[in-house]
Amino acid sequence: MKANAVKTALVTGASSGVGWEASAQLAEAGYRRIVVAARTLAKADEARDALLARVPGAQFVPLALDLDDFTSIDNAAQALVAAGNPIDALILNAGVAATSELRRTADGIEQIMAATITGHHALTSHLLRAELLSPSARIIIAGSEAARGDVPTFSNIDVQALAAASFDGDLERAIEAILRVDKPVKFANGTQYATAKTFAVWWAKELATQLPAGMTVNAVSPGNTPDTKASREMPAIMRRVMLPIMKLMPSMWHSVPTAAARYLTVIEMPDGVTGQFFASPATKMTGPVTSMTMSHFTNVEGQRALWNVINRVAGVSNASKN
Repeated sequence: MKANAVKTALVTGASSGVGWEASAQLAEAGYRRIVVAARTLAKADEARDALLARVPGAQFVPLALDLDDFTSIDNAAQALVAAGNPIDALILNAGVAATSELRRTADGIEQIMAATITGHHALTSHLLRAELLSPSARIIIAGSEAARGDVPTFSNIDVQALAAASFDGDLERAIEAILRVDKPVKFANGTQYATAKTFAVWWAKELATQLPAGMTVNAVSPGNTPDTKASREMPAIMRRVMLPIMKLMPSMWHSVPTAAARYLTVIEMPDGVTGQFFASPATKMTGPVTSMTMSHFTNVEGQRALWNVINRVAGVSNASKN
């Protein structure tokens, strides 16, 4: 607790669910200041008030941050820079669960990809360029069990195969087509979601190669946590059939506090633990966080291509300073 007494954390998607709970647990762990980011300032204010009711005396700072909107991200970053408080824990928790229909942002990015990857990349880039992350900062990006390839109804797009078949082997063109769901990519909710979460792992692995010594970045799956608002965005078969069935089997799901605690577990890992993906053990939906070693999570060429693409679509020239 004393070691955390001077620390600042920022949590995206903090208005409800795992993000809200993670914010509460950070305060209970002694963090001095927690920036609670939500899509609107009204939602962030509501989250702060509810968090104060749970952890009286803690300092929760509301921040408007719409990850679909690069202007909103720019404004949020400017507010953080103006406040001038170095961030010790950056939890990129916000996201959109698999949706039943294709939705794109104003910049033409499919919404699951925008919330998972491009928006968080833009925010992190701003913070790195402004040197607003502390020398020992811990960065966490939300992954998912769905990315492993062993969860029913979810599968990953084979980026190499798509590039070879439709883009003369150009991985960057293939990845941008996936981000935007441009032809020949067709929107399938489970596939898009699993691929977005695999991209989150690739992103963490690539950023880990660029961060200064002392900083770490890892992807962390909260595990199967049906008691969040994210399920509202899922296709009907998931909401009405699969989730109720899972809730009849305790080993198939866990609580929101248990999910949020996974972030704090990985935040406390030592400096050498970086560029990894922590999730439930293979084929499981809950359990102790375990480093995933499936072959599709290690793709140096793919992760570099992804980095280049999201730099371009997010208007970022160089996301890190060494």
